[in-house]
Amino acid sequence: MTKTMQLKFDPNLDFQLAAIQSVLDVFKGMDKHTVDLAAEFGYDIIPNLPPAQLLYESDLLQNLQHIQDYYRIAISDRADHLALDNGMVLEFIGNDSVLYPNFTIEMETGTGKTYVYLRTIYELNKTYGFRKFIIVVPSIAIFEGVIKNFEIAKSHFAALYHNPTIHITRYEGERLSNLRSFAASPFIEVLVMTLAGFNSKNNVIFKPSEKLPGERLPYQYIQETRPILILDEPQNMGSEKAKAALRTLNPLFALRYSATHRESPNLVYTLSPFDAFQKNLVKRIQVKGVTYRESFNQPFLVLEEVVTQRGKKPTAKVRTFVQKGDYPKEETITLQKENDLHQKTKRPEHKEGYVVREIAALRGEDPFIEFENGVRLTATDSLGPIRHELFRIQIRETIERHMDTQQTLKSQNIKVLSLFFIDRVANYQDEDGIIKRIFDEEFERIKIRYPDFASLEAEHVRSAYFAKRKNIQTGEEEAFDTPVDELARRNKKIREAEKEAFQLIMRDKERLLSFDEPVCFIFAHSALKEGWDNPNVFQICTLNQTVSKIKKRQEIGRGLRICVNQNGERVFGSNINILTVVANESYESYAGKLQSE
Repeated sequence: MTKTMQLKFDPNLDFQLAAIQSVLDVFKGMDKHTVDLAAEFGYDIIPNLPPAQLLYESDLLQNLQHIQDYYRIAISDRADHLALDNGMVLEFIGNDSVLYPNFTIEMETGTGKTYVYLRTIYELNKTYGFRKFIIVVPSIAIFEGVIKNFEIAKSHFAALYHNPTIHITRYEGERLSNLRSFAASPFIEVLVMTLAGFNSKNNVIFKPSEKLPGERLPYQYIQETRPILILDEPQNMGSEKAKAALRTLNPLFALRYSATHRESPNLVYTLSPFDAFQKNLVKRIQVKGVTYRESFNQPFLVLEEVVTQRGKKPTAKVRTFVQKGDYPKEETITLQKENDLHQKTKRPEHKEGYVVREIAALRGEDPFIEFENGVRLTATDSLGPIRHELFRIQIRETIERHMDTQQTLKSQNIKVLSLFFIDRVANYQDEDGIIKRIFDEEFERIKIRYPDFASLEAEHVRSAYFAKRKNIQTGEEEAFDTPVDELARRNKKIREAEKEAFQLIMRDKERLLSFDEPVCFIFAHSALKEGWDNPNVFQICTLNQTVSKIKKRQEIGRGLRICVNQNGERVFGSNINILTVVANESYESYAGKLQSE
């Protein structure tokens, strides 16, 4: 029988305790009775209390300023007033205005942000009696990660806090009766919700339900509790619609946790990348750049599709580089006859003669696009650097690094994982997806040099997770980038494989970390750029073109955690904790700069 790994937690890490204490100190001087009244009356003067117990904005501001002085938070991040979110609820709910403060905690990726805010829940209850919390997340990946982290740490917290009764509940539209339990319970209640679950008039949370009989609508059960919001990755919740949705929950206050904040109201704690590196809290980064020299300055064109419709001019979908700020980004653009490619891409290599002369899809012939300079493309050829060869070099390098690292760390009882960020879901998920095919070919070729991998098949060591969305035409869920006709070809076996991959990658971290599980290469598109991480990711291979610096940092952050052994214990040492980024050109300079900073 396989022994289940248990991840271990150190309850005495000073930087985590400081992050927790900084939040507690915001409410210093307030007793549980004051807090109960605050939940009922909000931030105005609370009646029937001695002056010393009044809950004023000025009290919170004074506490905040003391915290900022203590942690030497830069003057530019401070203000002479408490930052309050003040605005309307979602327009279809009514014209109510809601006012509440946000407090910001900035922690570098890989330093235990989720552990910190889960433990903060216990401390807020213990110190002030707070009982109603809602963790709001922007994606399913983070949603599953929060639930999993709570399950892993529950016994740890139970021992620290003498086993208080606490319930963590997945918010799911088909289980609205859970909202009544959340509201009525005398215990610590934690509701985990995606923002998409309550930001539209089509959400069931705003509609009458037989599961909650009576006059109150589902969302009103939440409003009446004046919950504390914990916003995980709030930079993804900054639109006016998102802010209105958060106000609709009628929060008492919100705690914002991220490594990549776009705005930081009422900053109470910060652990920067430099601090994390200096304290050896994250892996070191080394970069292996794989590019064709000057490849971005050569014309690169791939004809993906010619679309013809009766009575309309044919159009061509072409894959090429488009200038986005300082970086070129690979995109698909649509062209018609007489279109100037340079006007659409702003790339210098497209200046000379790249005006569309003809687009055709003639019966019995391959569809094609032809430019005035004589360049003619069909779906079977391409112009410029062959991306697939770049893929092969990067994939080969990642596999070899992976196997070398595993060979080195096996004596430390550490299983090695590698994470690939790919450019298009179809390049892995299609029956003959180019990335999957190249990986399988290179794995089979390389494995014979490594005894630990020689007996394994490529399909047994790789798995993938892609975000899903509902197709408007079919009503079925599909991976991003997946064409409708490809979805139609899916069979039960493929769907079962996807379900198993989701279970392993998103919900069973301990099994993924075990030598008993052969999967060690993970493929993702965008779903794992934040919210998912694993301490034993030692290689990240970037097969995508990412322009956003925040997104790059989030992707690299998936591998920054200190690794663990088969007993679930963290293994320190700068010679062990090294993250290798096998980068394309757009990543190479960024990753190198991030490490040097």
